[in-house]
Amino acid sequence: MNTAALYQIFQASTGVTTDSRNCPEGSIFFALKGDSFNGNAFAHQALEKGCIYAVIDEAQYAVEGDSRYIVVDNVLRALQLLANHHRRQFKLKVIGITGTNGKTTTKELIAAVLSKSYHVLYTLGNLNNHIGVPLTLLRLAPEHEIAIIEMGASHPGDIKELVDIAEPDYGIITNVGKAHLEGFGSFEGVIKTKGELYDFLRQKNGPVFIHHDNPYLMEMAKGMNQIAYGTEDDLYINGNITDSSLYLGITWKAGKNHEPHDVKTQLIGNYNFSNVLAAITIGHYFGITAKNIDKALNEYTPQNNRSQLKQTGNNALIIDAYNANPTSMMAALENFRDIAAAGKMLIIGDMKELGADSAAEHQRIIDFIDTCNFEQVALVGDLFAATRHNYTSYRNVQELIEVLKQEKPQGKTILIKGSNSIKLNLVVEFL
Repeated sequence: MNTAALYQIFQASTGVTTDSRNCPEGSIFFALKGDSFNGNAFAHQALEKGCIYAVIDEAQYAVEGDSRYIVVDNVLRALQLLANHHRRQFKLKVIGITGTNGKTTTKELIAAVLSKSYHVLYTLGNLNNHIGVPLTLLRLAPEHEIAIIEMGASHPGDIKELVDIAEPDYGIITNVGKAHLEGFGSFEGVIKTKGELYDFLRQKNGPVFIHHDNPYLMEMAKGMNQIAYGTEDDLYINGNITDSSLYLGITWKAGKNHEPHDVKTQLIGNYNFSNVLAAITIGHYFGITAKNIDKALNEYTPQNNRSQLKQTGNNALIIDAYNANPTSMMAALENFRDIAAAGKMLIIGDMKELGADSAAEHQRIIDFIDTCNFEQVALVGDLFAATRHNYTSYRNVQELIEVLKQEKPQGKTILIKGSNSIKLNLVVEFL
């Protein structure tokens, strides 16, 4: 079946699903495959649960005479082509966002600001890969005026694949840093892959929202239609940090001679400064009033273990346990060192997917911690345990939890930072 025919079926459906355990009545099941599962085997179950069609790519799973099975060459590719076709039916503006760090927080901030005046579709959570991007696009509806599509990458070519599906009109790369080096091969590989968003927009002279203070991004975007933000007075949007005691506060202006505005966010960490400024820039560009920009940023509350402050009965927790790489880890540590807080305790977990650079990058983090004079440091994971250090280390989060059950910290300010696979979020209830 070709994409046009599949799209007619999609228009008559209630949406799509890739999970046979979640089959809304009237939806279409796409039988995706992975290393440890084959969605084709669950097509019959999806139809029984309420799906009106099942898209499969292994014909032996189709029941003879049952027209509800749609056989295609490749289910994933069919899903992606369907999403691209659907995206092309709308005249709305699409903003593509990627970056090593901060892309999810920045996306949430942009959505909060733009939603003051527009109907906005944006990526939910971190559904930002070759499956998540199509699923997001297929949620587009006539009422949407702007879409913010987050794009993640762990290998060369990943961003090109996603921009070809989403076809953004605007783009923003939050930053480039050392992450997924095992997949990219090198920091240069990170830059090249993230730059695939710029490559797509360069072909159509599409504007890019760019952090002027970042030399890597400025080099990557040479000759492009730039809408710049940063600390210099004459930029489209300029700003400075006014409060970094705990919650980030900034002042911003639209150009050199305009009235300054103060924003007090609920975000932890000076490293969120450029993320907030990006949201201001995009909001201003699309005509959101300064009052509404400030209101949206004041009201935004971080979730999902990203720059999140939680006050327990015993301690103040800075929870940043969703992701970690050398760039984001160093930024979090520098900020934690500099904030005015008593009884600083650090719980950090291994940084994954760093390949041949892993040992050196973990040691570099330890060497920096040695200069910070934190009251207490707990290392979680085999990679940090293998470094030269004088701290207490735990093989996994359960080992740490057993200790915390017996000896809970009191009156501490605790930074919790590590890769999601280390599961440091599990320690929160014991602090």
